[in-house]
Amino acid sequence: MGALIGGILDVIAALGMIRFKDFYLRLHALTVGVIGGSFYPLILLGLYSMIKLPYPSNYYVGGIALTTAFFILITAPAGSHAIARAAHRSKHVPKPAVVDRLREDRESGVMN
Repeated sequence: MGALIGGILDVIAALGMIRFKDFYLRLHALTVGVIGGSFYPLILLGLYSMIKLPYPSNYYVGGIALTTAFFILITAPAGSHAIARAAHRSKHVPKPAVVDRLREDRESGVMN
């Protein structure tokens, strides 16, 4: 079941990469694909191996799966935020945003 949910979310992310025209929206679609395509299957694998198959080696596998899922949940949004910020600062984004609060704050002196 987890692989099915992950596969569906990966397909949705791939469609987002094809359909979205803006760099930031495509980056969001990729982040949804990474989190949805790997987080949910790992959570379900960890819970299944710890609950349905209660052997000592399966607790180890379940713990690793849950730890990896938590690591992906924490690092994927942080990584996409860093990529988006670097793209914004380098000014190589193809289409400018309609509202650019970061540029407005920088010009007003709030940010460096």
